[in-house]
Amino acid sequence: MDNKWIKVILHASPLFAPFLVPILFFLLIQDDEVKSLSIQALLFQIVMAVLLGISGILVFVLIGIPMLIVFGLMTLIVPIIGIVKALKGEKWQYPIVGRWV
Repeated sequence: MDNKWIKVILHASPLFAPFLVPILFFLLIQDDEVKSLSIQALLFQIVMAVLLGISGILVFVLIGIPMLIVFGLMTLIVPIIGIVKALKGEKWQYPIVGRWV
């Protein structure tokens, strides 16, 4: 399989298996770029899950509703941007966690 399609699958994983696919790709693929991207994808999903959880708790304070909307949209839109960049063959890092890895 070409690295481009591996990256597309990795970016699309939040839509069907947000934690399983990045972990499997990290363990099974030997390419350093794919390993770095799989860690970024996994960290992004963990951070977004925490932020959505906090937003859900804050719904009772009214500040949580806008946060739920923003973080929910980010959880859907960011992987789609990654898919488009991977199809173009461009290197792309996840926001928030891209520089952690």
